[in-house]
Amino acid sequence: MGEQYKYPGKELSLFETANNWKKYFASLIRKYIKNKVLEVGAGLGATTILLNNNSASEWIMLEPDEQMAKELEKKISGKQLPSNCKLMKGTLTQLPAGMKFETILYIDVLEHIKEDENELKKASEFLKEDGYLVVLAPAFQSLYSRFDEAIGHYRRYTASQLKSITPTNMELVNIQYLDSTGFFSSLANRLMLKQSYPTANQISFWDKWMIPVSRITDNILLHSFGKTILAIWKKDNNESKTGNRAH
Repeated sequence: MGEQYKYPGKELSLFETANNWKKYFASLIRKYIKNKVLEVGAGLGATTILLNNNSASEWIMLEPDEQMAKELEKKISGKQLPSNCKLMKGTLTQLPAGMKFETILYIDVLEHIKEDENELKKASEFLKEDGYLVVLAPAFQSLYSRFDEAIGHYRRYTASQLKSITPTNMELVNIQYLDSTGFFSSLANRLMLKQSYPTANQISFWDKWMIPVSRITDNILLHSFGKTILAIWKKDNNESKTGNRAH
């Protein structure tokens, strides 16, 4: 994402009401959120509201899209976002070199960044020792559809792909697939419906009926596949480690 980045997607408002899905992935991420947080690609602030319970000392919302940044400014000044929030416009390249965070979040963001390996390497430089880097992203290139293309996705990920771009000073401590039932609905859309955007009714059905099922089947299937992938890295004290271990 460059300095003049303009987000091409229009789906953020569609997914605002996907409460079951949000609660699901939030329950897996919250324990990694510590003290000073950087949220890369904050969008319209929906993820901030979801994950930020004001326990962090500071929550930096980094957003390169000018229009979205203006909306975030309004929400911060209007106290629609937690009081620990601060907006910074741009990308990692605009952050002061000395800034350090305990947690850096990429929630549905990394797939929008062409040079994803360089992005994670740069992000690791802003992490404190023992800090966490959290990535939630769409899974499996076989599911890549007109919807992915329409909202500016460069790719969808597998576990092996994310492992391969692990920064050398990071340890991969957790990686798992989520939403196993959604995998099949996405595959059906790619093969048959071929829609660029889901409808509000489709989002509602998926969130109300399929996500509760996925929360059960994901555990039964040991998170071995799904529509989404979650990866957590930890900043390693020992710079010589390769960081390719997953637990």
